[in-house]
Amino acid sequence: MTDHPIRFYSSEAEVRRIGEGLVARSLPKPEWTHEAHLAACAWLILERPDIVPERDLPGIIRAYNLAVGTANTDTGGYHETLTQLYVIGVRRFLEACDAGGLLAKINALLASEIAPRDWPFRFYSPEVLFSLAARRGWVDPDRDPI
Repeated sequence: MTDHPIRFYSSEAEVRRIGEGLVARSLPKPEWTHEAHLAACAWLILERPDIVPERDLPGIIRAYNLAVGTANTDTGGYHETLTQLYVIGVRRFLEACDAGGLLAKINALLASEIAPRDWPFRFYSPEVLFSLAARRGWVDPDRDPI
């Protein structure tokens, strides 16, 4: 997997704009980066108690994808297992994180062991993670338990 430099956020307002843009389906598509996925998930957990990510994030992401022209298909768009895996990982990280404030928590998350793009492969083989079953629904890990 190619290493990517960490793109930290510079303000809480920037993080909130990402999260609010996702929910409102107004975030420009080029800004829906890997970091934005993590930041939005953490923002939802930390600041939107009215939204339950495990339940609501699938619909939010599917609607956002459609709004920016990304079809949710058997080969692209929304991926259930990846979404739920990251919700689990982000929740666990936040429960253990002692950084103060939204910005510090988000940037600590982006520097954590779950932030690298290959983190899911600790738990899943590519064959399982990229299967149709994993895209459509939750599939238990085939490598290590979460």
